[in-house]
Amino acid sequence: MTSDRIRLAQFGVGRWGHHLLRNFLALASVEVVAVVEPRREQHDLIRNQFGLSPAIALTAEAETVLADPQVDAVAIATPAATHYNLIKTALQNHKHVLAEKPLTLTVPECEELCALAADQGVQLIIDHTYLFHPVVQRGQTVLAEQPLGTLRYGYATRTNLGPVRPDVDALWDLSIHDIAIFNHWLGEMPIAVAAHGQIWLQSDRSAAPHFPHGLADVAWLRLWYPSGFQATIHVSWTNPDKQRRLGVVGDRGTLIFDEMQADTPLVLQRGKFEPEGIYFVPTSLDREVIAIPPGEPLKQVCQHFIDCVTQQQDSPLSSGQVGTDLVRILVALSRSLNQDGQRIEVGRV
Repeated sequence: MTSDRIRLAQFGVGRWGHHLLRNFLALASVEVVAVVEPRREQHDLIRNQFGLSPAIALTAEAETVLADPQVDAVAIATPAATHYNLIKTALQNHKHVLAEKPLTLTVPECEELCALAADQGVQLIIDHTYLFHPVVQRGQTVLAEQPLGTLRYGYATRTNLGPVRPDVDALWDLSIHDIAIFNHWLGEMPIAVAAHGQIWLQSDRSAAPHFPHGLADVAWLRLWYPSGFQATIHVSWTNPDKQRRLGVVGDRGTLIFDEMQADTPLVLQRGKFEPEGIYFVPTSLDREVIAIPPGEPLKQVCQHFIDCVTQQQDSPLSSGQVGTDLVRILVALSRSLNQDGQRIEVGRV
């Protein structure tokens, strides 16, 4: 690296790239040296909005920035279909990479990029933001204390009216968050999945093999884990009833992460059954609000990326391999959706 500060180039300043750029500009250990945005008509607005100095290159020329030896690292927040080529070129030019999820749209591409990063001795980290969320991190600590007893099943709902993406469907865009949380909390990967979906808005979008009939606006998913735990997930970007709620149920209670409850996002709802003759009576009922430390998840993502780069340490939380595992699950879910909900073994995709 050329100085004590990491010289970083940001690719894409859309809805999520906007937040990434804001966070990187605020990090003292980072010098943003270039911003790549293909929409040239947005350049003046971006420069004014973020107060970018004239020294920061604002360009649509991705290849030029990727080839610049003065750039140490790149943050990629572009459409999913562009990830493979951008990340591969960055890694080949010895750049550390932070990429928006999903890593790519195919498992072989993900595996190739992970191997390339290892060969080049650079970091490949995926922005699975919820893995850095204080609620998710606190929830993992709570679950480790086993207050729920034997875990039985989980559920999640993630709905809103938009934003609608033109590059992947609602399954790929939304369910990846809840799958990442379940995997992280359980410490295991699903062995099989199933999915149903419906398409209303973009039936003509079939750019990728996963979406031969268009982009699903709503999906209902089921995941089976090796421990016997099962999870159901409902995602939609066409439902104005905004929900961000996930629960893990055991035989002694439920841990609930409800993002819409700003003051009480994590709650432990205790309760179990005691047999009474031929009946079952609820007992030990209690509701505990779990205290959550403050912190912006995306700020933690950006700092984690810089720490991994500075220390030359693979991410223990959101590495390229974690991203690959999640893409493997999403590919299996898409296959099931395209086969009318058939159960698909994850290891076979």
